[in-house]
Amino acid sequence: MYKAFRVSLIIPAYNEEATIASVIEDFKTQEALDEIIIVDNNSKDRTAEIAHQQGVRVVTETKQGYGHALRRGMDQATGDILILCEADGSFRSSDVNKFLAYIEDAGLVIGTRTTKQMVDQGARMNFIIRMANVAWAKFLQMLWFFTNETRFTDVGCTYRALWKQTHRQIRSGLRSVGPEFSPEMMAEALRQKVKIVEIPVRYYQREGGESKHSVSYYHLAKTALKMLRTIIRKKLERSSNREAPS
Repeated sequence: MYKAFRVSLIIPAYNEEATIASVIEDFKTQEALDEIIIVDNNSKDRTAEIAHQQGVRVVTETKQGYGHALRRGMDQATGDILILCEADGSFRSSDVNKFLAYIEDAGLVIGTRTTKQMVDQGARMNFIIRMANVAWAKFLQMLWFFTNETRFTDVGCTYRALWKQTHRQIRSGLRSVGPEFSPEMMAEALRQKVKIVEIPVRYYQREGGESKHSVSYYHLAKTALKMLRTIIRKKLERSSNREAPS
């Protein structure tokens, strides 16, 4: 099915020179991908230079933040199908075809990292992080229980796929800057009655450095609180069906 459509991979990157080359090389093996976009979010190292050397498209986002970078990448992508991923090597290209298989029947396909059998030893997914993601995911699911039957088990997984048309439909409702952007996208899609499917993905140990949002339990708690506030805010917002311009 997806061969009839153009597919864009979007990877936000901030100081990922240690991993960006291997991540790009991995995803280059996927024939289904028509373009790979690296969104350089004010990196102070050689991330952008290395990405250019790999022959992929590099887009600059000067507003700092994960949410800003992902919005810029989706706005700039030329594909009919958009796949979002990470630059740290925690995800693999082997799951691309899985996303494309499910996107045929959904507007948004969300990856989940909470399936134990799919989590590599050493990955940043201990019991506390897993339970926090599951708890917030179930809270999100409960808030839209009567209008959507989607099953959620993870609110923080970047790896996901959506149609460009879905992006246009939910774009005006996406404002978050940090990791709370992930549950905001899910909540806005629910508000707009987009069909969502969740699928398990392989989750690996980071190939370089520490996560910017989970270096300590203090940072994890801050992230969890931001996510909770975002989910509640989205539930209380007045619905809007405005689409972003093409």
